[in-house]
Amino acid sequence: MGVAVLQPYPIHSDKTGQQTIEILTRRIVNLGATPSGQFVVDCEVLNSNQAGQNKNLYILHNSEYPATVFSVIESGNKTVSITTEPLFDLLVLKIQSNSFYQKKIRIESKGPRFELKDFLIKLGSVTIAGTVKGILVEVEYLPAIVPGSCWNLIAEFMRGFLGSCVSGVAPPYFKTRANDSFTPVDTIQQYLEQFNNARKSQR
Repeated sequence: MGVAVLQPYPIHSDKTGQQTIEILTRRIVNLGATPSGQFVVDCEVLNSNQAGQNKNLYILHNSEYPATVFSVIESGNKTVSITTEPLFDLLVLKIQSNSFYQKKIRIESKGPRFELKDFLIKLGSVTIAGTVKGILVEVEYLPAIVPGSCWNLIAEFMRGFLGSCVSGVAPPYFKTRANDSFTPVDTIQQYLEQFNNARKSQR
């Protein structure tokens, strides 16, 4: 586990999501990257409105961590993150059957992954209800554990195949964790932020 950054990539009006992934794949392979299978990060959004209090429960899975379920509970301005074993999925089914939380939507980012020296690159098509909503590129720099020590290096690497859509300024979430040790939960939090952006653009 290194330090991972998520970067949205625009789909131009004359291209489909799949064509955009193919273009990025060619660029990465031309840099010397080798294909390394597929990946998927999925998120189920469950909603509860008990006694007028609106709560969201996000259940996320990452194929890089098949034995872990990541959960985030939002209530008002409070957020709690939980990391559990896969048995938690069975508990969620029980919760749904008791009508406490109802499934609202499912979002996923899925696509090819590549390795290039110290970098792991994932090109994900973000889909909601089977419709492509955007492209998310995850770049992980494997030797690092502190985000603030490697942001400039990761940004420079990403600009090499993504171009000017990569800002010179670190993303807000990345900034808040600049001097902390990076964990898989930090990757998941970035995915959740981007998935919520995709949901808002759908409305």
